[in-house]
Amino acid sequence: MPAPARWAIPTLDRQQVESLCAALRLGAPAAKVLVHRGLGDAARARRFLAPSLDELHDPFALCDMKRALERLQKAIRDGERILIYGDYDVDGTASVVILTKAIELAGGTAAYHVPHRLRDGYGMRTEVVVRAAADGVRLIISVDTGIRAAEVVARANEIGIDVIVTDHHLPDTELPPAIAVLNPNRPDCTYPDKNLCGAGVAFKLVQALMASLSWPAAKLQRVTESFLKMVAIATVADVVPLTGENRVIVKHGLDRLCEVRNPGLRALLDTAGFGGARAPSARHVAFQIAPRLNAAGRMDTAQAVIELFLTSDAERALVLARQLHEQNAGRQQVENQIREICEQQAVDESAAALVYYAEDWHRGVLGIVASRLVERLHRPVFVLGRNPDDGLVQGSGRSIPAFHLLEALEAMPDVFVKFGGHRHAAGVTLEAGRVDQFRQRFQEYAATRLQAGDLQPQLMLDGTLDFREIGERSVAELLALAPFGHGNPVPLFAALDAEVAGPPAPWNEKHLRVMLRQNGRSLALKAWNFAARAGELRAQARIDAALSIEEDEFAKSQGDPGWVAVLRDVRPAAVVAAA
Repeated sequence: MPAPARWAIPTLDRQQVESLCAALRLGAPAAKVLVHRGLGDAARARRFLAPSLDELHDPFALCDMKRALERLQKAIRDGERILIYGDYDVDGTASVVILTKAIELAGGTAAYHVPHRLRDGYGMRTEVVVRAAADGVRLIISVDTGIRAAEVVARANEIGIDVIVTDHHLPDTELPPAIAVLNPNRPDCTYPDKNLCGAGVAFKLVQALMASLSWPAAKLQRVTESFLKMVAIATVADVVPLTGENRVIVKHGLDRLCEVRNPGLRALLDTAGFGGARAPSARHVAFQIAPRLNAAGRMDTAQAVIELFLTSDAERALVLARQLHEQNAGRQQVENQIREICEQQAVDESAAALVYYAEDWHRGVLGIVASRLVERLHRPVFVLGRNPDDGLVQGSGRSIPAFHLLEALEAMPDVFVKFGGHRHAAGVTLEAGRVDQFRQRFQEYAATRLQAGDLQPQLMLDGTLDFREIGERSVAELLALAPFGHGNPVPLFAALDAEVAGPPAPWNEKHLRVMLRQNGRSLALKAWNFAARAGELRAQARIDAALSIEEDEFAKSQGDPGWVAVLRDVRPAAVVAAA
């Protein structure tokens, strides 16, 4: 198990915090967060607090956009058969949906193909392209995939199919020989924001296509905003940074989820508990909506997700939404079983990276299991299972901030049949006889690049918080920093030298309710999964508390303030305080 978390409390420029408070009429807590996150300039902070659709970048800033648009326009104008080649996760299926809808609005039609996670694996396949040619397809547009599919694209060219690649994953040394490659991460692309997800890149093509239709400005804006709902869900689900253009997309897209006309999206939200005009937050999307959409591709096929969003039949949409709900429940059960097996295995404390393998593990949930294990063990982890159809081993890996997963795999390419991914997540396929070799080489590679401190969890705090700074206004200002997620986490503060005001109260066996007192003010906190640490919270103990201020919709529904203080970590009171 990893050592207790290290707390990183920044020393903030007090004058900069005070200046921002005065310029924006903000309380100190929100100003501290903005300063710590590099938004101490008043103009930048204003844009962050009120992101505007005017801040969406020109789609033609992407390399090859002009060529991509011209080829797509020709296909629509000439009635060519178009195939959208997607991926099976939320990002891929959302990309398929928005591009299919946009092509329809522009007067064309498009078929789509999404691979089966277990049968086909990730990425474009030559046999699909050959079959598409036989069906008369003359243009393939890849979404959230294709950047490393050079051989497949070359084969498409040979049989008379043009390919437009839209992707966000890191490219190989050479780009695929497509007629256009839209990817902000290609080395020669100067697009201002490199952090778009796959649906974000597909949306830029949609933006360019919609703008070419000579619609009135009001209609163009209305349609563009309607696409943002799906792009926002995909952006949160794909765990890309919620900063820059992504923040604009997610802020406006989620806000519009209280006004949903699409029968499939309406049914999905209703099934997930967001009926009426209640709009989900980014956290709700990440933990309640995205898992339902991902479950289809993990447990069976993602076709149901695309049908859900493309159908105009409300009854059919409800059937599909309930099906996704049931598949997600099954996914949770399988995931928990595999995770528990992994957690029961002894971990060598000296191992800088871990590889778990069993032949019969369901390969659709291995990435989630790897994520849970990384959270618990704080080191890079791969979880692998065996494909009974071809005997090959497949699986997913997740990493910690200090370790680049794709670079590790690129250092041992001879081990794999294929691999791909990025810094924090990757997938591999290898022969069963090479699992032990992979485990050894992966551990050895990690050991040369990770220090002991890298394997210790670290709490990145936004500053210190005095209980006297907490009030309804300052809490509202903190919550206005949302949407929260990767790149813009929920603000985390250190309350130094607080006193535990009475014994903690157990709650649902695993949790605690804690009352702390500091500088004459008391604060009630919820402490999730803290029951085993109750001894650190003895009455009258002097402690430092890491805490966050979060929305509490249940409390709000009961007529109480709609927020709660959450205890995230605790340590004996430190002698030295930080700003």
